Amino acid sequence: MKYVLPVVIAGLLGGSLAAAEDGETPVPSIFIEGDVEDLSQFVWEKRPIIVFADSPNDSSFGLQMEYLKARVEDLEQRDVVVLTDTDPSVQSALRTKLRPRGFMMVLIGKDGGVKLRKPFPWDVREISRTIDKMPMRQREIRERRVNDDS
Repeated sequence: MKYVLPVVIAGLLGGSLAAAEDGETPVPSIFIEGDVEDLSQFVWEKRPIIVFADSPNDSSFGLQMEYLKARVEDLEQRDVVVLTDTDPSVQSALRTKLRPRGFMMVLIGKDGGVKLRKPFPWDVREISRTIDKMPMRQREIRERRVNDDS
């Protein structure tokens, strides 16, 4: 499994580069690297999932990222972006605000509020169920049905 992931990532990046060379705009990834100082840029637009760990080698972090990458389409459908923070020495704004201890996965709603905190990896199916129960997501589902019917 370790060796398959780099090949898949290289294939995805290669496709994005080819699309960019053809003049097409590459599809943006839901995975955002680097420190995000303020989650307000996502309010009413995206549902951030922040994955914290004390090291990128943390087994829980690796498992959580595998879960998320395996079902990207489900996350995209629910307007999710994934942020990671694996360096506790930096004391990022997110780390200061959310105060993780070791591994932690946090789901933030479109309203900017914390909807879920888990100290262990969670499958995308469970995350999707949690999102689908949110009132805003219920409204999005109803609106899509109306648009699909017209």
